[in-house]
Formats: sequence, C-alpha cells, structure tokens
Amino acid sequence: MIPLQHYLIVAAALFSIGFAIAVTKRHFIGMLLGIELMLNAVNINLIAFSQYDPEKLGGQLFALFVIVVAAAEVTVALAIILRVYGHYKTVDPDQVSDLQK
Repeated sequence: MIPLQHYLIVAAALFSIGFAIAVTKRHFIGMLLGIELMLNAVNINLIAFSQYDPEKLGGQLFALFVIVVAAAEVTVALAIILRVYGHYKTVDPDQVSDLQK
C-alpha cells in the first residue's frame, strides 16, 4: 500500500503547478486549465484520505461530486470564453476592457 505522504506530495505539487498556471497565464483557456489542475489535486487528497477512513465511501463520493461540478464549470466557462472571443476577437483578459456590448 502506498503511504499517505506520497499522495499528499503529489497533490501538493499538482495544486502548486495549477495555481502557478492560473496566476501567470495571460488567456482564459490557460487560467481554466490551472483551475482544473487544482481541482484534480483536491480529488487526489479526498481519495487518499478516504483510504484511511473506516467508512470508505465518503471521500470517493465527494470526489465524484467535485468531478461533476468541474465538468459543469468547464462547460459554462468555455461557453463564456467563446462568447467573449466572438465579441472581442481575443482571449486575453487584459484586452477585454468593458463588459457592455
């Protein structure tokens, strides 16, 4: 069995990479990818802690819920990004100066 510390190290590295991507990328798609990496790191933590829980379904069910919410978030975010690109012809958040048509 893999020790809990290994899961936590991988999840911390994945969360750090996702946070760095979300903060440093200069377009919406990169920011969305960084957020998704952070959500996956949280799922790794939930599953890892669930392995040490006597009631083994709690963390896995919550991780499944996070996956469903993340899929819905990606769908809505990509729809918004496509609308912003159609109006402003850019995916750079700095060039989207106003939110009115």
